[in-house]
Amino acid sequence: MKEQVLQAMREAGKPVSAGEVTKMLNADRKEVDKAFAALKKEGAIVSPVRCKWAPAE
Repeated sequence: MKEQVLQAMREAGKPVSAGEVTKMLNADRKEVDKAFAALKKEGAIVSPVRCKWAPAE
C-alpha cells in the first residue's frame, strides 16, 4: 500500500491530502492512513502545505 500511495502522490504532481489519495486509489481510508503514518516515519513524504503531503524526493 505504501508504494501505491507514493505512486499516486507522484502522479498527482502536487501536494495531496490523505482523502485525495484515498479517492485516487479507490482504497480504504484506514489503509491509506496507515501507509501515510509509515511513510511519514520513514521520511519518505513531506508536508509543504498544511494538511497536504508530497514525496520527499
